[in-house]
Order: sequence, then structure tokens, then C-alpha cells
Amino acid sequence: MSSLRPIIIVTGGNTGIGFGICRRLLIQLSSKRPLDAQPRYRFQFEQDDLEELEVPYDGLTLILACRSIPKAEAARRELYELVDAHIARLRQEPGYDGHADTFRSNLNIEIHKVDLAHVPSIFTFADEISERYPYVSHLICNAGVASFNKIDWVICLQQLFTHWVTAVTAPIYYIQNKGEMSSDELGWVWQCNVFGHYVMYRCIQHLLARYQSSTGARVIWMSSHESTSQFYDPEDWQLVNTTHSYESSKYQMDMISLHLDRRALRQAGGSTNIRHFTVLPGVVGTNIAQVLIGRFMTITMYFTFYISFISQARWIGSPNHLISSFKAAVSAVHLCLIPLVFLP
Repeated sequence: MSSLRPIIIVTGGNTGIGFGICRRLLIQLSSKRPLDAQPRYRFQFEQDDLEELEVPYDGLTLILACRSIPKAEAARRELYELVDAHIARLRQEPGYDGHADTFRSNLNIEIHKVDLAHVPSIFTFADEISERYPYVSHLICNAGVASFNKIDWVICLQQLFTHWVTAVTAPIYYIQNKGEMSSDELGWVWQCNVFGHYVMYRCIQHLLARYQSSTGARVIWMSSHESTSQFYDPEDWQLVNTTHSYESSKYQMDMISLHLDRRALRQAGGSTNIRHFTVLPGVVGTNIAQVLIGRFMTITMYFTFYISFISQARWIGSPNHLISSFKAAVSAVHLCLIPLVFLP
């Protein structure tokens, strides 16, 4: 079974939704029947009495691909503490089968430094991964930046009064800086969110292709409800002349993921069969906007999310607002673990 152990890379895994994905992977894989690996939707069922699926991985290598080593080390310590506490609770349950302890003994959380805004750093990262690991089962393209500058309060109030749910789900009133460049002299937001991840994928594509498992290798592209072509100019593909670079970068990511997956499906049965999936994590309060809106507005944002969360679609109309990054990780982890036979 050791040959089936996943080796999963999560960019930006030390904070926010990336940390939530790492935590959720550990909790789910501590069980022989992870809830997130089970079919959930009508199109996934061919019969109503489908038995629960076992995904009995006896170990995991989880790679935190981060820019800050100290923050990644703190995240690693916390992840080990969280999974140990979870397993301690499992041991107290009647009929505990010992799987979680076996999984824990074969769990390795590794840290590798990478800066998506610096292509040589990605090359170095890929070389390290190639030298140290025989394959990669999943690449989760989670890390992202936004160059927020200010809030356009006129548009904000207009959107709040006309489309309240959209205003707190896919706001268009965040104005972003124009012209920001990386040290590589590329559009900064574009390189961090789109190009850096694409370069990483291409650099470790051979490792993904080596993962010989029935589940296949997968690349998870973390998109956003803010993804839109509304502000996208194909002539400005590095997104340096727009005040909506974040939304446009997520739109570009969606298109890349779609194209790569279509190409993978055409090549099914060939030497390369790496699936690509676009994921919406929902709307979660993370530190990506705190520099712009400040502490008071951040607290207000969390309160708004909480109201949306408890009401769901009943009287506000939003099923997308979540409180914790652990819950925001459901879609990504589901697409990591669900057998391919249940996916369209």
C-alpha cells in the first residue's frame, strides 16, 4: 500500500484556505472511509444503494510550498498537533480500527521554499522535489495575492443596495493598483496567481505523470467567486493596466484549468493522464484583504459572513459564505479524494 501514499503539494499551505486544506486532508485521511471521498451529488450515483468507498491510504507526504519558512514551520507544528488531537479522540471511539495510528506513523509534513513571483525560485523548488520524491500525486495551486488599493464606495453602496448577496460574494468595488511588476519584470498579480503556478505545474509534470494509481494525479486550481471576464483585456494578459487584476487572474486560471483538463481527457490512455479541476472554496475571511479594510472592517466582514452562513439560502440567499477555512477546504479535498469514476 505504501506505493499508493499520496504526495501532495499545497502552495501557500501555511495560512488561510491553504492551511484549511492541509488540515482537512489530515483529518479525512485518518479514516478508512473519508467523508470527502464519498459521492455527494446525483450525477455521481448510478444506484441508490452504493456502498461507502474505502480510501485506505496508510500514509501521506504533505508538502507546504511557502515563501516564509518560519511561518511554514509554525503551520507544520500546528498541523501535527491538530492531527494528534484528532487521533486521540478517535481512539476513544468504540470499534476503533487503528487505521489513524498507522496513518500517523507514515505521515510526513515537509516544507519547501518557493516564491511564485520569482521564476528561478520555482525552478529550484522543482529540482528539489524531483531529487527528493519519486512522484507527486496532487498539486494544489492555492497561493494567491491581490493588489488592493482602495474601496470605491459609490460602487460598493450601489452593489450593496441592488445586489446584496453578490456584493458580499463577488464584489467589484475593490480597486487595485495598476502597473505592479515582479522582480522578473512580469505583472506581479498575474505571475503570483497564474503564471507561477503554471510554471510549477510544467516543471513537475513528469512527477505527476509517474503517479501510477487508479485515482490518477490531479492538479487543483483554486479559483474564486470573483473570477470574471468583465474586466479582462486579452491585450493586457499580464494584467498590469487594470484595476481588477485579481478577478482577471482568477478568470485566466479558470481558462487554463479547463484547457489542460480537456487536453488530458483527449490523451486518456496515453502516457500522460493528469486531471485538472477548478475549485470554488466559497467566501471566507482571510488575511488577503485585511491590509485594505483594516481591523474594524475585518470584524464586520466576519460578522456579515456569519449572518450569511447561518441563514444560508433561506432569507438572504447565499449558500457560499463560510466561517472557517476548514469548511472552505471541502471542495478541494473532495476533488483530491473522490475516485475518478464518479467525476464527469
